[in-house]
Amino acid sequence: METPGSQSSLHRANLERVVRAVRLAGSLTQAEIARTTGLSAATVSNIVRELKDGGTVEVTPTSAGGRRARSVSLSGDAGIVIGVDFGHTHLRVAIGNLAHQVLAEESEPLDVDASSAQGFDRAEELVSRLIAATGVDRSKVAGVGLGVPGPIDVESGTLGSTAILPGWGGTKPAEELQGRLGVPVHVDNDANLGALGELVWGSGKGVRDLAYIKVASGVGAGLVIDGKIYRGPGGTAGEIGHITLDESGPVCRCGNRGCLETFTAARYVLPLLQPGHGPDLTMEGVVRLARDGDPGCRRVIADVGRHIGSGVANLCNLLNPSRVVLGGDLAEAGELVLGPIRESVGRYAIPSAARQLSVLPGALGGRAEVLGALALALSEMGDSTLLEGTLSAAAPAFT
Repeated sequence: METPGSQSSLHRANLERVVRAVRLAGSLTQAEIARTTGLSAATVSNIVRELKDGGTVEVTPTSAGGRRARSVSLSGDAGIVIGVDFGHTHLRVAIGNLAHQVLAEESEPLDVDASSAQGFDRAEELVSRLIAATGVDRSKVAGVGLGVPGPIDVESGTLGSTAILPGWGGTKPAEELQGRLGVPVHVDNDANLGALGELVWGSGKGVRDLAYIKVASGVGAGLVIDGKIYRGPGGTAGEIGHITLDESGPVCRCGNRGCLETFTAARYVLPLLQPGHGPDLTMEGVVRLARDGDPGCRRVIADVGRHIGSGVANLCNLLNPSRVVLGGDLAEAGELVLGPIRESVGRYAIPSAARQLSVLPGALGGRAEVLGALALALSEMGDSTLLEGTLSAAAPAFT
């Protein structure tokens, strides 16, 4: 029996520290593990050897700084996680292993007027189909990350009122999906998951403080502070779309006037261009036309960029992030929107904060949220079950 402070409990704690560091990063060299965990190089070397012998990790040759190194990742058959992303017009599901490899991914249209029950039924069907397609044992599912386009109450897990998925307000998405899949489900809003996806796989790699701005049917921000998603006590941190730009502006769905969202979100922007481009115009179409030189679409995108930049300047003054990543269809406009964002940041942000900021397009496109859901599932799972093989093999040493 382990007791606090005993050799066996300290050893187990070190094993868990190494496994957690590798699980969150996907793969690390042994030197990186030592820096991340604070353990000595010799201790890390011994632990990695033990984890490898127990089948918990895989070690492959690599290079770092021009020198030979060993890359450590969790075993490909140690388990799988599932990401589910509900959007305004889509349902996307991905399956990945604990080494951060995406094994399968699929997206299908979603009727926004469908009930939440229908949506979760569709998600259950798509998850089952992808698990079958990968041939992975369903018992290997360690957890599910779920993204929804609305604020989640941290304490109750209830989805707040949302005009993006009508009729879903007041539901408990994690509870609903967990009842269908029978495994732990962790839920967050889509902007937070976009931030997490870009942090782990995309334009946010290597930074500790960033804001992910998603402009679609609504406008939201996922905030990363010191490497962790910041949600606030009520789960509503990052509602950048409701910063007031004009007290006499259009009435927003939140009840206020002149919110950033009323100058940038698709539902407000598209009507400006539809008289000349038809009622079926989408933000994706606006971006495509702007890239092809359409003057009206270029002007609207530039205006949207300047408004977003005003909101980003507020973030800079308050939080001083080192990077802002723009997601959603608008990111495909490249410098047509990024240039005006930087212009507004330079005008309205504190100069020292503006100088330290880089503004980049998201690298993951529409996949950011579902990959963020995978990252959420990876971050929330425990390490004890991963160590069963290693601890069983090492048990004689502690008897």
